[in-house]
Amino acid sequence: MTLHPQVEAHLKRLAGTRFADLHKLSPDQVRAGMRQMSSALGEPEPVAQVEDHTIQTDAGDCPIRVYRPAPGKVRPIIVFFHGGGFVLGDLDTHDGLARALANATGNIVVSVNYPLAPENKYPAARNAAYAATRWIAEHATEIGGDASRLAVAGDSAGGNLAAVVALMARDAGAPKIALQLLIYPDLDFRRTNVSIREFAGKWGNISRETQGWFMNQYLNNEEEKLDPLVSPLLAPSVAGVPRAFIITAEYDALRDEGEAYGQRLQDAGVEAVVRRYDGMIHEFLRWPFDGSRQALRDAADALAAALA
Repeated sequence: MTLHPQVEAHLKRLAGTRFADLHKLSPDQVRAGMRQMSSALGEPEPVAQVEDHTIQTDAGDCPIRVYRPAPGKVRPIIVFFHGGGFVLGDLDTHDGLARALANATGNIVVSVNYPLAPENKYPAARNAAYAATRWIAEHATEIGGDASRLAVAGDSAGGNLAAVVALMARDAGAPKIALQLLIYPDLDFRRTNVSIREFAGKWGNISRETQGWFMNQYLNNEEEKLDPLVSPLLAPSVAGVPRAFIITAEYDALRDEGEAYGQRLQDAGVEAVVRRYDGMIHEFLRWPFDGSRQALRDAADALAAALA
């Protein structure tokens, strides 16, 4: 396949920016740039009810945003972790995607504002993500949700956290998670697969230097790249984790690790569907592309089956 025309037009708008080489900027500069890019997404979809809260967890206070597509009815809950390489992103940058996910599924979406690096190195984000998921499960009725129908979801770095939370929940025996929705997830910090080597710095992907910059912001040392709760693809066993729906994009540098993880899950007897969206790029779900709408419909179907 070739790039989708909508994606091609988007990349032309990005041309001339310093997006591929963010490692030459400070974290604060990159965060400001992401907020500016997010403003170009336009008005987000209306959702019946949106509330911000700060919850007290074992990992400390954590801001969350609750999206209810139809208040007054007990609904399944999707715990959502935003992308941004563990350095960028917040409740606002991914507000549009969280709203779209709530509307597409009819479920409550709880977006988690986990602590960012480098101010909060590993394992701060991991611990906050798991603690927030436990809190949401234990307090589901307070937000109008059903703890017996719980999913985790995330895009890119958020997909990493969703996969990690699923592993941690399996090992701890709680909370019970029905589905992990992994959207072009970041799952292998070795950065050795074919799509990483071929696509870095092209088609809206960051350069190899910027990949290293993000990892160095997040981790304390090189050895942590092999930690299964940093690189879930390296987990000794993935048996017994929740079923998965994994979204990948044809021109995404992270494509191969998402697909490899899906294969590992299937080999371990876990029900896992991997769907590649041709002509699409990393972060495509945040943009109003035809492929984005189709991916949301497909994710909604997978969530409906798992949370029925």
